[in-house]
Amino acid sequence: MERKKHISRRKFVQTSAGVIAAGALLGKRAFAAPKPIKIGYVSPQTGGLAPFGEADTFVFEEIRKYAQGGVMVGGTTRPVEILVRDTQSNPNRAAEVTMSLIKSDKVNLLLAAGTPDTVNPVADQCEVNQMPCLTTDTPWQVWYFVRGGRPDKGFDWTYHYFFGLDTVTELTCDIFDLLPTNKIVAGLWPNDTDGIFESDPVHGQPAIFKERGYTTIDPGRFDANVNDFSMQIAAFKKANADIVHGAVSMPVFTNFWNQVAQQGYKPKNCTFGKAILFPADVAALGPLGRYLTNEVWWSPAYPFKSSLTGQTAAQLCDAWEARMHKMWPMLLGCRYSLFEVALDTFKRVQDPESNTSVVQALRSTKLNAIVGPLQWEGPPPNPWVTIPNKNVCTTPIVAGQWVPGKKWMYDFVVIDNRRYPQIPVQAKIMPLQWG
Repeated sequence: MERKKHISRRKFVQTSAGVIAAGALLGKRAFAAPKPIKIGYVSPQTGGLAPFGEADTFVFEEIRKYAQGGVMVGGTTRPVEILVRDTQSNPNRAAEVTMSLIKSDKVNLLLAAGTPDTVNPVADQCEVNQMPCLTTDTPWQVWYFVRGGRPDKGFDWTYHYFFGLDTVTELTCDIFDLLPTNKIVAGLWPNDTDGIFESDPVHGQPAIFKERGYTTIDPGRFDANVNDFSMQIAAFKKANADIVHGAVSMPVFTNFWNQVAQQGYKPKNCTFGKAILFPADVAALGPLGRYLTNEVWWSPAYPFKSSLTGQTAAQLCDAWEARMHKMWPMLLGCRYSLFEVALDTFKRVQDPESNTSVVQALRSTKLNAIVGPLQWEGPPPNPWVTIPNKNVCTTPIVAGQWVPGKKWMYDFVVIDNRRYPQIPVQAKIMPLQWG
């Protein structure tokens, strides 16, 4: 018995050190440490859609720095954990990692961004499993209707903010209108969620193009792995289309755009979704990146501030460039704002352990974020935000163009602001230059 009671000096030191370490980490009430708030985050950080995850690491650092002392939740300061999962640009994996975050990691809230191939499967899993979820970076109609959303019912657990396909299509026509053309649009849409939805002749972009006086030349859907665009380019050249438009990933666009130049097709304007969103990708095109046009999701010109730190959009971009040593990406504001809403939700939640309570707090959001005002209930406070359907609110966009830069190879500047005149125009549109 005496031998069993004896504790060696070495064992005593080890045990005591463990208790002291635990006490130091947890404070005086070592066994009453506040439970961390777990935020799951899903995005494509590798694979073909990896550019959509470019801003993630910077944003995580900013949010962790802000929340390093915890956030006040129900009168208690709670630590915050961000659990990051990579979809590898695969919709099936997006669903799998979401299930794991819900079932195994027991997150309190799920965030996702990075095209419909990410946000739709994530939101679907959250809806089925009654998990509060917030997404961005997909036209809201693609998020809403592809998932079977009904305006009279909406969704119970999933919320989204971004501009609409109707708005971006009208803005695309605004860009077309800025140049004298024959009003013939060469449409390049792949056989994926975006391509199928956007190319629909009745509900997609061609219908709005027609209303605005533009004719669409559409050779049909194509596999995203195709390497030869000779057939499409021949059709565009035959129609003498002055404008090129579509939505493809950057590797696909690079292949297509190089072939456009090689085969002597010389449109006056190219306005593309997905592909020409990112500074590094446009710079990689070399001279072929000059004067490409696109919608502006967010930029240093936007007159908004962080709800967390008070940084302006311009200051956040400056912080990015100082740390990352490259030009700001416009999805920076979208990613950052996800966490603004998340932390605001937990500051207001009644019971963070209750999914019902979390989704109620999320639904009642009224926040001035870095991308603009965000809310899902009640009358919008100003023209910056609209609530076109349940579970959805919109963010402002203007028209932009990639122009030769001073600090970086290209700058992305605002060329038309008719939809949001509070965002200043920075340059006049230029037609494509073919040499």
